[in-house]
Amino acid sequence: MKLGIVGLGRMGGNIALRLIKHGHECVVYDNNAKAVDALGSQGAMKARDLADMVRQLPAPRIVWVMLPAGKITEETVTALGRVMQADDIIIDGGNTMYKDDIRRAKMLHESGIVYIDIGTSGGVWGLERGYCMMIGGDAKAVKHIDPILSALAPGMGTIPRTPNREEHNPTAERGYLHCGPVGAGHFVKMIHNGIEYGMMQAYAEGFDILKNKNSTMLPEDQRFDLNIGDIAEVWRRGSVVASWLLDLTAAALAKDESLSTFSGDVADSGEGRWTIDAAVEEAVAVPVLASSLFARFRSRQSHTFGEKILSAMRFGFGGHTEKKD
Repeated sequence: MKLGIVGLGRMGGNIALRLIKHGHECVVYDNNAKAVDALGSQGAMKARDLADMVRQLPAPRIVWVMLPAGKITEETVTALGRVMQADDIIIDGGNTMYKDDIRRAKMLHESGIVYIDIGTSGGVWGLERGYCMMIGGDAKAVKHIDPILSALAPGMGTIPRTPNREEHNPTAERGYLHCGPVGAGHFVKMIHNGIEYGMMQAYAEGFDILKNKNSTMLPEDQRFDLNIGDIAEVWRRGSVVASWLLDLTAAALAKDESLSTFSGDVADSGEGRWTIDAAVEEAVAVPVLASSLFARFRSRQSHTFGEKILSAMRFGFGGHTEKKD
């Protein structure tokens, strides 16, 4: 297929490269001309602006927007709505608030333009590993872009198949799923990120306890000088707490067990807050997820080894660097 991609940052650029690798054609645009030129040198077609991108696409046109949630995505979707036509498809693959998706879809529907929201997980590793995608929107339009989704998804890989799934949606085990109407994809991704906060916090607190087992506050015969990196590594091998997050933690500790390059100032990108908001709206108790969000707020005032673990994980999967004052 041929599609446009707007936003060539950590994930957008790699999405274009993975699609090109799988035989799709990508017309790319970014405010950063150097990013456009870099993708152009690797097989993408370059666009001068959004209108130029749309002119280069066949009908029905498909444009994937991969920008930070908020004002820049809102402005870009609105601008695309002015230059695209009925039956064209706009995809928002960022971390947009799902209520914004519902509003935008209604706005674009007046012009006959189709809006699809895709919660995209994979971070800086997506080019190599593929992207887990949670999709919301019209079923017919989602089916139309299936070749794009299939190319971006991780595929079956080496993960053992879940028993008794023969009658269930076959795309789920390939790493992508049409979750429901507009907004459903980003809603599922929002909860995914809320869970991620909780998992990361559990690892961080556990490693903090291990690190402090040699504290002078303990009786001398109860102090252990534990090798944190080796513990992370052994847990990767057959433990019930094994996960990709633990893999990233082990890699960071193997490089520098003190994590001296991380301050422990842990940002939150919005989805954790929205998850708590959704829980309040639904009257669902989420003490672990709420505590993990509040722990990130506290990390900006003082730092622990556990918060360095959090920073290391965020850098590992998403390339997120700590914000400096």
